Amino acid sequence: MHIDARKLSANNIIEGDICIIGTGPAGLSIALDWMNTPYKVILLEAGGFEYDDSVQDMLSGDATGQRYFPLRSTRLAQFGGTSGHWAGMCSPFDEIDFEKRDWVPNSEWPISKKDLEPYYEQAHFPLKLGPYNYDLGFWQEQWPNLNPFPLDENVIWNKVWQLSKVSGWNGGLKQAYQDLIIKAPNIQLYTYATLVDIKGNEPVNSVQEVEINNRSNNTLKVRAKHYILAMGAIQNARMLLASNRQAKNGLGNDHDLVGRFFMEHLEVDTAEMWLLKPFPTELNHFNQQLMFWNELALRKEVLRNEKILNGTCGLSPTAYARHVTPRIDVWQNEDPRESVDNIFKSWDEAEEKAKAHNQGAIMRAFTFQTRMEQSPNPNSRITLSEKKDAFGVPLANLNWELSPLDKRSLRRINQIMAKEVGKAGIARVKLNDFLIDESDDSFPKSTNGGWHHMGTTRMGASPNKGVVDIHCQVHGINNLHVAGSGCYVTSGAPNPTLTLVAFALRLSDRIKERIKQES
Repeated sequence: MHIDARKLSANNIIEGDICIIGTGPAGLSIALDWMNTPYKVILLEAGGFEYDDSVQDMLSGDATGQRYFPLRSTRLAQFGGTSGHWAGMCSPFDEIDFEKRDWVPNSEWPISKKDLEPYYEQAHFPLKLGPYNYDLGFWQEQWPNLNPFPLDENVIWNKVWQLSKVSGWNGGLKQAYQDLIIKAPNIQLYTYATLVDIKGNEPVNSVQEVEINNRSNNTLKVRAKHYILAMGAIQNARMLLASNRQAKNGLGNDHDLVGRFFMEHLEVDTAEMWLLKPFPTELNHFNQQLMFWNELALRKEVLRNEKILNGTCGLSPTAYARHVTPRIDVWQNEDPRESVDNIFKSWDEAEEKAKAHNQGAIMRAFTFQTRMEQSPNPNSRITLSEKKDAFGVPLANLNWELSPLDKRSLRRINQIMAKEVGKAGIARVKLNDFLIDESDDSFPKSTNGGWHHMGTTRMGASPNKGVVDIHCQVHGINNLHVAGSGCYVTSGAPNPTLTLVAFALRLSDRIKERIKQES
């Protein structure tokens, strides 16, 4: 059932069993998991089914520190959320990503990968992925010529991604699930229902209701047994901080952790690999038929010995990569539609220029794009701006701050890759200039992020370690939960979507158990 909240009378009270705020991958996966249950689900979306500039304005904000994209265009405020411009790349985190690493400050997860494993498999359903198998041997049986480079398997391994059939290029989750959600008898979807406040009881250990508003200036109240914030890492933190009438520092923020530890994936061209002779393989190319992608990764034993972060190297033909404008330069329009057009134009221009250069030896040259986790840094954070949105809620400010460990790790990953490629006698690798000086911890202005917002409501076993507990419930507030990659303690090397959906489904199971017990 769908209701346009702009058409409701003011001060309407909406009641249900659970209230999910946000319809991106996290919120929609939970809503789908509750379909055909005896429980009434209230699903709130700030926008409509199509892009709306006035709603998109609420995602605005300023950025300081390491150069970043305009906040307004890194997310989409509409049904399906940012899946509307999602590339669809999915791969699970590695075991080491959940482990406490003494060389990575603030890296202690209170759970292990084993706790998430069954939900990874379940997450394949809403994301329309293939079989839950990320072993290269399995994929080699499905497709010929997936030949790996003959590198030392004790040092380097091949990490597999699957490509989702509900990526932004295919219309995102909106295209896949809009009709299904509207027709679900136990789900009430409210569009143009923007969260403006979260109200608790007197001791502020439980949420009593949330307030929503829209361009018709209709304030509505939603009352439920459980509330799930699924608006993305920046907006979830923003709304917890802004709901400060009863808790002066914001909800869940007694220990000043809400908004801290913002993390991105560094996605940077780092080196060129020149093969000594052609190597026949389709392993390192986007395979749209197989919906498959592969990158080179370092074994966890190497990461431990070197005391570096986790990262992978994808290969792109150098004749093309040399002509690609860094995404951080292309994606600078406040309107995400314009930025999408700009990035496709940039890629098309690079392909045309590559045709003139893709001859002779350069046909055997590949550029490493290193995709690497960011170390958890409390100074990399979201705070509230003095500027406010149309409903009087402060906008978000981002200070994106990188560390010397980030730069050293980026350098060592590529140095080790270069050494192993040389030892194998298949190629020579030249590092890009910004990695040469080992005393230089800075990053160039062309450094890209992946538009992957993580870590602002991190998980911790106790309130002084994190904003949410091991079940993604906000510490001290027994019916307020957070879904999404904001709960990550570390960011891993893979894109965050598969893992955040797995966490969302794990949270969904937890709330089902709670509601059964409570009734």
